[in-house]
Amino acid sequence: MEENLRQLPNTGSPKIIKIALFGPESTGKTTLAIQLADHFKTAWVPEYARNYLQEKWNKTGQICDVNDMLPIAYGQTKLENDSLAKANKFLFCDTNLLVTKVFSEVYYNYCDPILDQAAREHEYDLYFLTDIDVPWEKDDLRDKPEGRDTVFAVFKQTLIDNNKPFIILSGNKDLRLNKAITIINELEKAKLMEFSSLDFAQINEHNISVETIETQLNYFKNGIAKADLVEAATTQKGIVKLSEVESQQKAAFYDNNKSNYKLKKFVPASGAASRMFKFLNEFLNDFKFEKESINEYIIRKKNNELSDFISGLEKLPFFEEIHAKLKEIHPDFDTLESDAKNYHFIKTMLASEHFNYANKPKGILPFHKYPSHIATPIEEHLNECAIYSSTKEKSQLHFTCSETHQNEFENIINTTKSKVEKATETEINISFSYQNKNTDTIAVDLDNKPFRDENGKLVFRPGGHGALIANLKDLESDIIFIKNIDNVIQNNKETTTLYKKALAGILIELQQKTFGYLNAIENKKEVNLEEIIAFANANLNIKTPEDFANYTLENKINFIKNTLNRPIRVCGMVKNDGDSGGGPFWVRDTNGTISLQIVETSQVDLKNPAQAEILKSATHFNPVDLICGIRNYKNEKFDLTQFIDHESGFIVEKNQNGKPLKAYELPGLWNGAMSKWITLFIEVPLITFNPVKTVNDLLKPAHQL
Repeated sequence: MEENLRQLPNTGSPKIIKIALFGPESTGKTTLAIQLADHFKTAWVPEYARNYLQEKWNKTGQICDVNDMLPIAYGQTKLENDSLAKANKFLFCDTNLLVTKVFSEVYYNYCDPILDQAAREHEYDLYFLTDIDVPWEKDDLRDKPEGRDTVFAVFKQTLIDNNKPFIILSGNKDLRLNKAITIINELEKAKLMEFSSLDFAQINEHNISVETIETQLNYFKNGIAKADLVEAATTQKGIVKLSEVESQQKAAFYDNNKSNYKLKKFVPASGAASRMFKFLNEFLNDFKFEKESINEYIIRKKNNELSDFISGLEKLPFFEEIHAKLKEIHPDFDTLESDAKNYHFIKTMLASEHFNYANKPKGILPFHKYPSHIATPIEEHLNECAIYSSTKEKSQLHFTCSETHQNEFENIINTTKSKVEKATETEINISFSYQNKNTDTIAVDLDNKPFRDENGKLVFRPGGHGALIANLKDLESDIIFIKNIDNVIQNNKETTTLYKKALAGILIELQQKTFGYLNAIENKKEVNLEEIIAFANANLNIKTPEDFANYTLENKINFIKNTLNRPIRVCGMVKNDGDSGGGPFWVRDTNGTISLQIVETSQVDLKNPAQAEILKSATHFNPVDLICGIRNYKNEKFDLTQFIDHESGFIVEKNQNGKPLKAYELPGLWNGAMSKWITLFIEVPLITFNPVKTVNDLLKPAHQL
């Protein structure tokens, strides 16, 4: 009897890809199976139970009962096995034994062990779980439509419990068909790449195309081309240095014109503060408390960061709160030796059951101590936003964060926003977005094979801050101020405000000029092409091709339109005082075009002496201080994804549960993700750039009153 429930072996070359339609009654399984078979010119397997039960009803007037389950299963298996020989690449099964098993359990609270085992053992390359969002269609064999939600939940849980690869199909008939066709084509590609069906379901859950996965795997295997540095951008070539008077004029121009624009401040704030406390975590893991003093550890590990941290401990904004907690935990704390005090301070600060700072986002950490309170970066950004990114007493602030941390952000906002609004007389509207799951990237092992976790699942990692170009694209704003969450200061805020406004003033001036030229061309007005080219060369760092003079008039106009009709970014650059960070360079792309770009050290071929020398010659670096214009001359939003250099991502080495892996990071938000924008670099004072990369940065003058 069990032999009659076995699937024929799928041994063809290539193997037939078998798709099972799976779901409650009247959810469109038969319709979809017929449509898919017609589209792919192949066979489909009808539902044996329908004819079997209709014949029973016609003969006896009786409906289905538990004794019909095995005969139905036998008939269904025979239909499927017969159809396999007729199939062309694909076989679509209107139903399968797992459906029979579920109905047996739902309606009769029993499933024959033979059927149960066979249903679990039958294999399909993918299950389409058909949703209940289609109208119920009554016939003689269907049960009442009530309780569809419950039955659907049982079907879904059955797939999960039996570790079956499935994708839910929702929507109307046409939508389901088109979605199913796309998925099946993707599944075929995945199979050719030797991904399993469960792998494919996981890839689909991330909403990542198989082609994207293939591209990323090729990056790991073949490497990513390094940037071709031509020379460093300097104040003599590529970086504009404003006088104090010019900065004030640009800022005033911005103030006089900002009411015509929708402004927004965009703050990437998704990451945890793990790197900020890295050297302290290393200390806790490696310090031999009973066998050495902290000073001996510092000498042994050459850890001067720890020495600086301990020396400045009492100046840290969170010192008093942690000290109070230590006295609560250890009543004799004040009598302990200094090494014990410092050790327990660091341990309590990082312990998950206490302050857990290294696992929290930077935005919610205590950064600045004022006479009246302790301020977080969130509060400082609220203040900044109200001061320079506001118009008509209103300001818009957008944070990107992880969903798990949004409540913590909102808690701080709820306790600080009204205070800031009152002090600045500005209403602040706050919004959030998350890094899209479809921007995650696949990880590989050191042999460039997909990395898998302890359960055998593929590992996907966040694609880095370059993923946020999609979040930026979705903002309904004209001018956007971008600044990292940790780049806030406690004093000299007037200087920061002046230069942020000056950068915005430059952006508005350039937009007005370029929009004027583009509108004139659009409206077929007489334009002076030489004037436009001279402007582009002198003000936008755009070089015309050597043979531009030989272009036809039409081609010259097309070149100007394509060159000027791009998003604009005005970037602050600070003099390099030895700190690390991306820098401004003239870079040659694969087409030979030379343009200004922000380049990270990891993008440079340090084994090439000439490239290493150019990198070393940089006079400035990037403080991630950007003003962006993301609308065109017709007041339409640019599709920012069209201006990415997709060949400028990063490969980084990481670790998961003690196992090394390699991860791919998307082209950086201010690097490759903006490489095809119109770019201007403006020198700004170093005081405007004070990021908190490590906790010791909080001891610097900019973060102390």
